[in-house]
Amino acid sequence: MLSVVGTYQNGYLKLDKDYSTKNPVTVIVTFLEDIQSKSDNGLALTDFSFSKSKKNLQNFKGSFADTVIEERRADL
Repeated sequence: MLSVVGTYQNGYLKLDKDYSTKNPVTVIVTFLEDIQSKSDNGLALTDFSFSKSKKNLQNFKGSFADTVIEERRADL
């Protein structure tokens, strides 16, 4: 396995150093910077916040786990 750094911009990947091969090579591209992408269901990682959840539940008087289980059972 070989790691080569590059830059992705506007649908194109430019490697910082040349890599030649006669055969096709499978690659993995990992975005190291914070990328705001939405998933198929319209949610991004930034849509989830521990502090927001804690604030929303500050007046909740019950078992959050039990409530979630009840909601999921009702959806079956």
